[in-house]
Amino acid sequence: MTTTTYESDFYQWTQQQADLLRKGALSTLDVEHLIEEIDSMGRRDKGALRNYLLNVAMHLLKWQYQPERRGIRWRLSIENGRDQIAWQIKDSPSLRPQLNELLADIYSSARRNAAGETGLPLTTFPKTCPLIVEQITGDWWPE
Repeated sequence: MTTTTYESDFYQWTQQQADLLRKGALSTLDVEHLIEEIDSMGRRDKGALRNYLLNVAMHLLKWQYQPERRGIRWRLSIENGRDQIAWQIKDSPSLRPQLNELLADIYSSARRNAAGETGLPLTTFPKTCPLIVEQITGDWWPE
């Protein structure tokens, strides 16, 4: 029954699993799907953090390399992204040690997106990431 519900009505399945846990009916849990969902939740949080880093890095690059176009939208996007990163780390502090690796992973995309959005040649932006995590997460602004 729980497998069918998992496939046909995910919300109902979650409520059934929570109820079974509350009742201590561990032997009737849909363990295979619970494991899958718990693992997926962790990947989702890490993916969200990656996306926030990408957005902030891209906007900081645009801010630095196209100063004549600086505006409230870029500023708000950077500030919102920084808030999202801070909240994600507050909710999942074990992701903090992964920030450097995630920044390295997203930089080529941030560089490519910055070039695409500004119309500047890709070569305008450094091949290796000029940003450090503290610049992305702090109150640093390129001049």
